[in-house]
Amino acid sequence: MSEIEAFSTLVGEVYDAALNPDLWPRVFDLACGFIGGSSANLISHSAVGKNPDFYFAANQDPQYIQLYSDKYFKINPIFPTVIFFDVEETHWVPDVLPRQEFCRTRFFKEFLLPQGYMDGLFTNLEKTPTGCALFTVFRRMSDGMVDDRMRQRFDLIVPHVRRALLIGRVIDLKKVEAAALADSLDTLASAMFMVDGTGRVVHANVSGHIMVAEASVVRARKGRLGAIDQAADRALLDSFNASGGGDATLGRRGIAVPLRAHNGERYVANVLTLTSGARRRAGISYEAVATVFIHKAALDLPSPPEAVAQEFRLTPAELRVLFAIIEVGGVADVAAVLGLSEATVKTHLQRLFHKTGSARQSDLVKLVAGYSNALVG
Repeated sequence: MSEIEAFSTLVGEVYDAALNPDLWPRVFDLACGFIGGSSANLISHSAVGKNPDFYFAANQDPQYIQLYSDKYFKINPIFPTVIFFDVEETHWVPDVLPRQEFCRTRFFKEFLLPQGYMDGLFTNLEKTPTGCALFTVFRRMSDGMVDDRMRQRFDLIVPHVRRALLIGRVIDLKKVEAAALADSLDTLASAMFMVDGTGRVVHANVSGHIMVAEASVVRARKGRLGAIDQAADRALLDSFNASGGGDATLGRRGIAVPLRAHNGERYVANVLTLTSGARRRAGISYEAVATVFIHKAALDLPSPPEAVAQEFRLTPAELRVLFAIIEVGGVADVAAVLGLSEATVKTHLQRLFHKTGSARQSDLVKLVAGYSNALVG
């Protein structure tokens, strides 16, 4: 199988997993092989005080997954800095802190090193006011360090994984039979439309019919689905045209297209092709090239780390120390966790006191808790 064929097959399976979440472990395994990694996972991290959720993992020891959830997520040094990175940006450890400093941390010595991991790439697939969903592909020592080939392949796969996960969330991660897609999604609360390459609607669920009738977010002039906003309308039509070429051709187009209603409310559209994988049968049956899912967008609020850092102009190092104090405790413990000297931690702590107007570590904990409660309460 050629490289292009391998990529197309993988992307097809990624989107099939959007309809059938049981396929994700196999998809992550295939993605590792294509990207050039040893293992992969998707973890949802809360900004403060909540254990992470492992959505999917491939080639990882269940014992270490449990250890991370129970203990080591609190001392992972890439948090909270990673929450600041934009969605779909590719990063590795040196983008967060110097590699030598990372290798001195307890997280590296006690968690990564025993598993043989030495490098990897990660990206945010989703950001919310209270955390992020992080997709990571790891390399063991036998694989060597991250190289340009791995980075290029990671960049190719990421937008497709993100789109599939967003669509899976819309349909509540229930298994959907691809061949009977329209029937399976007719009761979906979000609006769903099946369209041909010109945007002509060949099927819509009840929520879709209501949305078109209201003509506040989208409309169907002469049967063609279009957005009220001109820029969004062009983006959707471009996605429909590209869908005929399959998953790989669609690329980043049609991922979380922002829509604005007449009353100012915001919505999001995600496009799923019907010309590849197990979905091809549904496309042929309905003479459609894509399914469009439209739902109301979440509020675009900053996470607690972002809000605190912006308000008090904290550096990444100061922010790491701040959240280590919250999760770990005193100066000596924070120094051991972060691989820093106690003197360095004390220096950062004094700067935190000065910038936030605090006097004690307990004041810092209350400060961050206040930002967290404001977002989730």
